[in-house]
Amino acid sequence: MSENYIYAVARIRSKELTLLSGNFVDQLLSAKDEKECLKLLNEKGWGTPEMTSEEIFAQEHAKTWELMEELVEDMSVFDVFRYGNDYHNLKAAVKETCIAGEHPGIFAEDGTIQAETIMKALETKEYTLLPERMQNLAQEAVEQLLHTRDGQLCDCMIDQAALSAIREAGKATGEEILSQYGELTVVSSDIKTAVRAARTGKDRTFLERSLAPCETLDTEELIEASLEGFDAICNYLERTPYSDAVEELKKSAAAFEKWCDNLQIRAIKPQLYNPFGVGPLAAYILARENEIKTVRIILSAKRNDLSEEAIRERVREMYV
Repeated sequence: MSENYIYAVARIRSKELTLLSGNFVDQLLSAKDEKECLKLLNEKGWGTPEMTSEEIFAQEHAKTWELMEELVEDMSVFDVFRYGNDYHNLKAAVKETCIAGEHPGIFAEDGTIQAETIMKALETKEYTLLPERMQNLAQEAVEQLLHTRDGQLCDCMIDQAALSAIREAGKATGEEILSQYGELTVVSSDIKTAVRAARTGKDRTFLERSLAPCETLDTEELIEASLEGFDAICNYLERTPYSDAVEELKKSAAAFEKWCDNLQIRAIKPQLYNPFGVGPLAAYILARENEIKTVRIILSAKRNDLSEEAIRERVREMYV
C-alpha cells in the first residue's frame, strides 16, 4: 500500500508548508478585532475580502477534500472521517420524516452516502437503499421516534452506532493512524457522555444506549462510575491511559474538548516524518480540520470581545 502513496505524500509535503503555524495563530490572537483577523487570513490565501467567515471555512474544508480526491483513487480509505456526516444526516432525515414541516440546511456534506438517498430510503421505507450497517438502525430509529416522540433516545441510538462504525472503519484499514483516530473519537465521546449523564442524573439504560465500546476504556466500569457521580468518573480515569484528562475535566467542558483535540494532534505529529503510506494524508486532513476549528474559535471570541488571555485558553495546538 505504501508504494501507492509515494506521489501523494510528496504533494502533501508541499501542502504542509501552507498549514497555519503556531506563530500565525499568535498573529491572529494579537489582532485587534475580527476584521483584522480576516485580513490576515485573506493574505494567507483563506477566502477573499467579500466572503463571510463561514463561507471561508466552507471553502477551506472543500479544498482539503478536493485535494484528497485528486491524490487518492479509492476514497473509502478515509471513510473513518466521513461516517460522522452519514450518521448526522441519518438523524436529520429521521426527524425530517417524522416531524411536520421543512427544515432547510440540516444536512451535512462530504459523507459517503448522499443525503437525498437517506431521505428517499426513509420516506419510501426502502431501507435496502442504505448500507447494510445503517438499514436496521434507520428503521428502528424511525419507529422509536414515531412511537415514543423521544428525540433524545433516537439521537443516542444513532450516535452510538456512528461511534462504533467510525472505530470499526479505522481498524479495518490496517493503518495505525486511522485506527487510533477511531479509538480516540470513541474515547472522547464516551467520557463526555458519562460526565454529562452523571451531572444530569441519567440512568443505566441511557448510558448503555449512548456509550460505544472501545479498547482503551472499560465501558461497564465507566457506566458504573457515571452512576456514582463525577468524582467516581475521575477516579476511574486515573487508572486509564487518559489520566491527564481528569485535571481538564475538573476545569470545564471546554478545557476537556481542547484536551481531546490536542491529544489527536499529538498522536498524528509523527506523520510529519513518515515518507510513505496513507498516514501523512490522513494527518493532513486532521490538521486542516484542527486549524479551521481553531480559527473559528478565535474569530468567534474576537466577535464577542473576549480578552487575548481568554482566547488562548481555548486555542488548539497546531500540527506544524
